[in-house]
Amino acid sequence: MIPKHIILAFIFGISISFISWIVGMIINSVLMKTAYYKKLSNLNFIKRKSLNKNIGIKYFKWIVKNTFFKFFNQKIKLENRNTDLTVIRNEMTFSEISHLIGFIFVTIFAIYKSIGVGILFGLIMMIPNVLMNLYPSLLQQENKRRIDKMMKRKTRTLN
Repeated sequence: MIPKHIILAFIFGISISFISWIVGMIINSVLMKTAYYKKLSNLNFIKRKSLNKNIGIKYFKWIVKNTFFKFFNQKIKLENRNTDLTVIRNEMTFSEISHLIGFIFVTIFAIYKSIGVGILFGLIMMIPNVLMNLYPSLLQQENKRRIDKMMKRKTRTLN
């Protein structure tokens, strides 16, 4: 039997992760107006495809594409070859940074709860946070790298 404490921590982690999406979008909207945002838009935590594969980004991508999550951000879609890749990349960047901000937001709460309630509570809270904030951000980074390659090819073709 799973102790009530663990279930409560997991549910709290899911709830605060959903809230963190809104917090991330609000803070990101403010950040977009700064010179610092340009640096943020080129984040790349994982450079090797093999590491992305080892941490399961491929499976996470499948989940996003084949479940209700595919309806969350409809602006990030390649409709056809004439789609403006710059617009899609900007949407990916917004999503990526919003999720990173959300991840940090929940991590701060998890640290606070670890001190106040117990380390296990904070660690269990981080499970939904990783799945709902960190992995989406890493997936956006991978997608941005693919978009960047497509944009380079398109530029070479035009020249």
